[in-house]
Parts: sequence; C-alpha cells; structure tokens
Amino acid sequence: NMIIELKVNNSYSKGGIPLTVESVANIKIAGEEPTIHNAIERLLGKTRQEIEKLAQETLEGNLRGVLASLTPEQVNEDKIAFAKSLLEEAEDDLEKLGLVLDTLQIQNIADDVGYLDSIGRKQQAELLRDSRIAEAQTQAESIIREAENQKDTSFKQIETKIAVARAEAERRIQDAVTKRQAVVAEAEADIGSEVARTQAEVAVQNERIKQVEQQLQADVVAPAEAECKRAIASAKGDAAAIVEPGKAQAEGIKKLAESWKAAGANAREVFLYQKLEELLKIMVSTVPEVDVDNVTVINAQAGSNATKMAAFIEEFKQTTGIDVAATVNNLSDRGVGSRRDGESETPRNY
Repeated sequence: NMIIELKVNNSYSKGGIPLTVESVANIKIAGEEPTIHNAIERLLGKTRQEIEKLAQETLEGNLRGVLASLTPEQVNEDKIAFAKSLLEEAEDDLEKLGLVLDTLQIQNIADDVGYLDSIGRKQQAELLRDSRIAEAQTQAESIIREAENQKDTSFKQIETKIAVARAEAERRIQDAVTKRQAVVAEAEADIGSEVARTQAEVAVQNERIKQVEQQLQADVVAPAEAECKRAIASAKGDAAAIVEPGKAQAEGIKKLAESWKAAGANAREVFLYQKLEELLKIMVSTVPEVDVDNVTVINAQAGSNATKMAAFIEEFKQTTGIDVAATVNNLSDRGVGSRRDGESETPRNY
C-alpha cells in the first residue's frame, strides 16, 4: 500500500470560486485480472517514488475535475459525497495504470477570497437564527403546553365545581321537594281537620237553624199567619163596608151630575132647593159660632108658624147672603118645578 498526500491550490469550483483542497489517498497495485496486466504493462521497471508520483498526479487531476463540477457549499458541506465523487472519477484512470484506490479522505478545504468563511458565518448566523427560532419555538411550545395544561386544569376544576354545584343544587332541590311534601301533607292534614271541624260545626248550626225555624214557626210565623188571615178578613170586611157605600155614593154622584147637566143654567138653584132643608139644619146648629153683622128682632114665639118661618128665612139671608124666597120665586117663574122627560117628580137628596 502507498499513502499519497494530495493538494490542489486555487482550483476553481462550480461558480468560479477558487478552492484549496488537501486530502490523503491510500492506493495499491492491482493483483487481480484484468487490472494486473495493466500494472505489469505500466509499472514494471518503475520505482516506488515514481509510482506514487504518477498516482498523485492522476488523483490531483481527478480532484480538480470533481471540484469544477461542485459548488463550494457542496464541497464544504458534504465531504463524504465529495470523496465518493472523487473515487468514482479516479477509478477508471487508476485501473488503466494497474492501481486500486482503497480509501480517500478530505482533510481540509479553504479559499483565499474568504468565501467559505462567509458561508460559515452565514451558516453560523442561520444556525444561530435557527437556534433562537428553535429556542423561541421551544419556549412558545412550552408556554402553550403550560397554558394548555393550565387550561385543562382550570377546566377540570371548573367541571369539578360544576359537578359539586349540581350535586348541591340537586340536594337542595330534593330537600325542598321533601320539605314541600311535608308542608303539603301538614297543610292537607290541617285543612282536613279544619274541614271536618267546619262540617261538624255546619251540622250543629243546621240543627240550630232547624230548631230556630221551628221555634219561629211556632212563636212568630204561625201567630203572624193567623193574624194576617184575620187582618185580611177584617180588611175585606172593612173594604166591603167602604166599597158598597162608595159605590152607592158614586152612583148618586153620577145621577146628580146627569141631573145637573139636564137642568142647564138652573142646576145650581135646583141643587140648593133640594138641599135647603139640610142646609137649614146645619145653619141652625152652627148659629152660635156665626159672627153677627145685622140683627133683626122678630117675636117668633108670639107669632104663627108662618111668622117663625119668615123670621128664620130672614135670619138665613142675613147670615149666608142667600135669599130663599127670591130663589123659590125664581124657580117657580122658570118652571123648574115642572116635570121633564125622564125626570122624577121629586128631586132626590144626595
């Protein structure tokens, strides 16, 4: 085996950035067909130093070719992929020389323009940023988890409180229902006893009412009914005594009105003539109460009956202002005393 140190300076990578790459390769002379024939043909008669130099130049050429196909970021970020690409690139060339590449390790990658440093700083900044972001996300997630845990805890506490409140409410409701039932039962019992007492009192009062009604019937109603019947009978008798004369009087007044109407203008004189005797009796009975304006002295005891009548007529005239003689003569002159059709011979007194 031969260990060969490789170094390429300012080899341009993809994008035009010059890179310096240092690596170590482990190679050996092929011992298997058909590569061994190439080794005999190419390396027979050469010293070890000449073989190492030939392998070094070949690998450095392959290294420059691989760098030209990769960006500095690819070369720097994935050295394993870079070494793998270099192995694949150098395998065919080394087989032609009768050599076999066992291993290849990239030891250092650098540049003179500071590109990789800027990439490093950028990556470092990105890493720092990502780290801060990750830390912030971690803190946020922690805060969120803590908030969620607190929320869950609060919810559980609230649910527990709600459950306790519901249980307490149900207990109070049950107690209220039980108390209500007890109160209702007590009230129903009180009402039942009150109803029974009232019914008993009503029965007693009904009996008292019956007794009072019977007593009233015996003491008041029956005597009152008897008195009422007696009063009705008496009233009927009194009414008959009043009605019958009233009917007769009404009939007389009716006939008097008819006679008065038939007498015409002399109705007053005829009526006075018929009532003359009654008026004279009344006047005689009331003479002591009459105020006397004129007194005519007639010796009635010494005279005859005609003289007494004349004296009375004169006294009647002076007292009442009615001239009986003139009235009689007036009636005689007008034929009042003559009989008319449908009239009685002598006027009735009413």
